Amino acid sequence: MLNWRKFLLLVCVGGLSIFLPTQVSQIKALIGQAPIQLSAPQLNQRARSITVKVISGQFLGSGILMYKRDSVYTVLTNDHVLKSGDPPYQILTSDGKIYEAKTISPAKSLQGNDLGILQFVAADTDYPVAKLGTTPTAETHVVAAGFPYSAQGFKDDFVMKSGQVKWILDKALEGGDQIGYTNEVEKGVSGGPLLSRACELVGINGVHAHPIWGDPYVFQDGSDPSESDREKMSEYSWGIPVATFEPLVSSVGTASDRR
Repeated sequence: MLNWRKFLLLVCVGGLSIFLPTQVSQIKALIGQAPIQLSAPQLNQRARSITVKVISGQFLGSGILMYKRDSVYTVLTNDHVLKSGDPPYQILTSDGKIYEAKTISPAKSLQGNDLGILQFVAADTDYPVAKLGTTPTAETHVVAAGFPYSAQGFKDDFVMKSGQVKWILDKALEGGDQIGYTNEVEKGVSGGPLLSRACELVGINGVHAHPIWGDPYVFQDGSDPSESDREKMSEYSWGIPVATFEPLVSSVGTASDRR
C-alpha cells in the first residue's frame, strides 16, 4: 500500500516520480476520504454547542445555530415550534445566555416547508455554527439532538438519540419531511439537528413516530400514500433534508461566514 507520508515527501522534494494506476487510485481515495467520525463525547459536545432552546415565555422547542455574520447569528427551527408561542422570541445558548431574537420571513419558494428562521445578536461571545453535510442514504447512522419536553415541563438536559435512516421518500410530505429514521424524537426536540457521526448537519427533526393527533402523512402535492405506506411511515421519526432548507437559510445568512 502507498505510504501517504512518502507521497508527500516525494511531492515536497520535487523529484520526478511515476505512480502506477493502483497508486493513483490510493492517492485519490486518501484525498477524498469520508469525514472522520467523532467519539460519543466529542459528538455530544459539538452537537450541544450548535443546538439552542427557542423560548417565548416558556420553552417551545429546539433550534440550530446555522450561520454567523459579524455578531448576528441565524437560527433554524421548525415553523410549528414558532407557532406554538407568540413573539417576542428568545434564544437560550449552550452557555446559559439568553438573547432576544427576531423572526425572518422565509423565501416564498420555500414557504410550504415547516421551517422557521430567527436571528439574534451576540457581540461579546463567539458561538460555533453547524457544518453542513449531505442528505443521508438508507441505513446511514444518524443522531437526533435537542431538548425534550414533558407534561411536567421541559427537561433541562440536552439529549442525543442514535438510530438509522430507513426511508428516503421520492417526494416530500407536507412540511417538507422526507427522511424517515428510527431515532426517538420527543416533543421539544422538534427543530433540533439531525447529524451524521461526523457531526455534519444532514436534516432537521420535524415529526416524531406514532403521532397522536393530526395527519402528517400527506404529500406536498396533495396526494396520499397507500395505507400500507402510511402504516410504515408512522413507525419512524421524520425530518427535512439539508438540501431543502440550506437554500432558505443561506439566503438569510452567508455561506462564507460559516465556520
